[in-house]
Amino acid sequence: MINNMGREFEDNSVNGTKEALTSEEAVKWAVEEARRKAEEAAAEQAADSAGDSQEAEPAEAGTEQETQEAAQEDAEAAAEEEEGGEEASGEAGEPEKKGFFGKKKKEKKDKKDIQIEELKDRVMRQMAEFDNFRKRTEREKAGMYEVGVKSVIEKLLPVVDNFERGLASVPEEQKQEGFVQGMEMIYKQLMEMLDGMEVKAIDAVGKEFDPNLHNAVMHVDDDSVGEGIVVEEFQKGYLYRDSVVRHSMVKVAN
Repeated sequence: MINNMGREFEDNSVNGTKEALTSEEAVKWAVEEARRKAEEAAAEQAADSAGDSQEAEPAEAGTEQETQEAAQEDAEAAAEEEEGGEEASGEAGEPEKKGFFGKKKKEKKDKKDIQIEELKDRVMRQMAEFDNFRKRTEREKAGMYEVGVKSVIEKLLPVVDNFERGLASVPEEQKQEGFVQGMEMIYKQLMEMLDGMEVKAIDAVGKEFDPNLHNAVMHVDDDSVGEGIVVEEFQKGYLYRDSVVRHSMVKVAN
């Protein structure tokens, strides 16, 4: 330091300083020069720190801006999630949307879906029509079969009547003959065949007159029986299952 002071003192002397300095004055000058330099260094340091703070403020501002942007993005994401949840809950809880005036909005359907629904409806209708046709055909077949059976039975009944008349006219002494016994066997076989076809004779004598089963051709006053009771049968009637093939021809008491 003393060497520096000497150099500065020599420089001052070289620059034309004419006044001679004493050692005490040199010391004072050196102290003031050192103070000045310290102040300048402090000022430069303060300026540098101020510049650093100015540079830090934009950085902090940028960081704050980034933080705000991140927070805004998080808020938007949360809002979208809430909207998605509300839409999902709305779809689950409200299947039918309503318009501005409270009317239900009709959702637009795809043309393919419309065509599929039309085809499904057409197929269902055709299936129902076919089922009705099948049932109607079965009823018609059953009715035709019943009509055919009844027609055959009606043609056989006169044969049965003739057998009964012929057997009833045979005298008692001739019933043991082979010819009569053969007739009785044929008659029995015929009646078994009719019974196997569910053909049964109608009970008439002693029964109350029924116009659905009996055909009254005569009336008689008879106090021994009640009114409307069949007292005599002229011709047997027959049933095929539950339908009448031929009504019984009867005499009814008044």
